[in-house]
Amino acid sequence: MEVPPFAVPADTLAVLARLWAAGHGGYLVGGGVRDALLGLPVFDWDIATDARPERVLQIFPGSSYENRFGTVLAQGTEITTFRRDHRYADHRRPDAVTFSTDVFEDLARRDLTINAIAWGRRGPDAAARMVDPADGQGDLRARLVRAVGDPARRFDEDALRLLRAVRIAARLDFRIEPVTMAAISTHAGDVEWVSEERIGTEIRRMLAAEFPSRALRLLSETGLLAVVLPELAALPLATLARTTDLLDALAGTEPGREPLALAGLLSELPPATALEVAERLRVGRREAEHVRALVEAAIVPYTTGWTDADLRRYLGPVPPDLLDELLDLRAARARTAGDAGPQAVALEAELRERVAGQLAAKAPLTLADLAVDGRDLRETLGVPEGPIVGRLLARLMADVIEEPGLNSRATLLTRASLALERMVDDAPAQGRARRSPIG
Repeated sequence: MEVPPFAVPADTLAVLARLWAAGHGGYLVGGGVRDALLGLPVFDWDIATDARPERVLQIFPGSSYENRFGTVLAQGTEITTFRRDHRYADHRRPDAVTFSTDVFEDLARRDLTINAIAWGRRGPDAAARMVDPADGQGDLRARLVRAVGDPARRFDEDALRLLRAVRIAARLDFRIEPVTMAAISTHAGDVEWVSEERIGTEIRRMLAAEFPSRALRLLSETGLLAVVLPELAALPLATLARTTDLLDALAGTEPGREPLALAGLLSELPPATALEVAERLRVGRREAEHVRALVEAAIVPYTTGWTDADLRRYLGPVPPDLLDELLDLRAARARTAGDAGPQAVALEAELRERVAGQLAAKAPLTLADLAVDGRDLRETLGVPEGPIVGRLLARLMADVIEEPGLNSRATLLTRASLALERMVDDAPAQGRARRSPIG
């Protein structure tokens, strides 16, 4: 079997071979080919074929028809029938799709030249070869992002392509070809047709790049930032520059720590605004709350004058599983603090050491760390259901923040009992005060 001029997994080549053996054309296409030619890791391979979806289902029993655009998922690989698109009334999806038997026609409808390169055979008797009608390989060598054909038409068809072009250019550190760049700016407003979920996905993928600042700068230069993140676009240029530096300082965030990168992006916004933006990007309520918590806690200035109790009060509102992210965000802010950087970095190193000491000592930081809970108060002290339980727990929490040694069940129940007696004794006096005449 002929092999492509780049590495491809054996199981992916086996899918191609099966299409060829069944009498059909089949090609590796899209981003997988682009990245393979650049020597980058490829995580998803796509195949295009002249076989209709129903025929692909026959060739690969057990596969599934994914959508009306001709994509079948077979053996973990997406196989899509060649097609030509028609009018895009909503700037996202073609109003109709006509299947084709011509790979050149299929490549001509794609977004960028570097995504319109294919390798394969047009049939079982043809030789395998590269197919590159838009000279995407030339643009790869020139490190250029260029739209296929008329850029205005490509972006008018699908507004998501505007964000994809920026993301790919930023990830690869490619320059966007001037006519394509102008078309992105002209059509920036069309991104409003893209769902918030898809915008959020693109933004998060930009943040996962080696240098996220490239994407943020391109979003700003093209006018896309004002559409997808108007809150950032409204920031002074110097403030936005700090954000770009911070994003690069946080680059390489591991999977599972996405709130950290998003908090870096939104760190110059008020915490409530950061929450609104995160929710708009459809990251999920819990993750959005984590972003808000990180932004809020990161802007609190640390000084060497903090007592241990001050430190515990600071850490209390931060979800325990976010402490590492918070310290990393603070450290990155310190490293990008300009002239104040060296002193700020030293302070953050001291803070990290002190936090580690509190954690090692298992200092109580939240209500969950208290040696008693609401059930203890109700069942042992007879405290009735209601707000009084919360007030007692808050008072006990304040006590152990000041003096962690108080955090034992017997001690806290005794203190709760005394506090409850004071609350009862104070109640009649407060009632009399409310009934006293004025004047």
